[in-house]
Amino acid sequence: MAKKLYVGNLSYGTTADSLKTAFSKVGTVVSTNVISDKMTGRSRGFGFVEMEDADAEKAVSSMHGTDLDGRTLTVNEARPMSEKPPRRTGGGGGYDNRGGDDRRSSY
Repeated sequence: MAKKLYVGNLSYGTTADSLKTAFSKVGTVVSTNVISDKMTGRSRGFGFVEMEDADAEKAVSSMHGTDLDGRTLTVNEARPMSEKPPRRTGGGGGYDNRGGDDRRSSY
């Protein structure tokens, strides 16, 4: 069975192939994926590496904090999406912005 690892702080130039090459030094890589922006196609600075169970923990301990393409990697076991906290999507407001003096007189 394989474990999925989150790899953060990637250089925008890091590719799935260069990620695979780096992690292959630690153990057997099943797959790699660098996440890119849907609109621009540019890397979002993180990706995932899937490794055999036996090699995954070794990869976290040996690759976390190492340098790849000039950036210090953050490596940990990926969490399922359901465990992530919900994203805040802005909104705001909640006040009346009509301007002027909003105090009500009680004469």
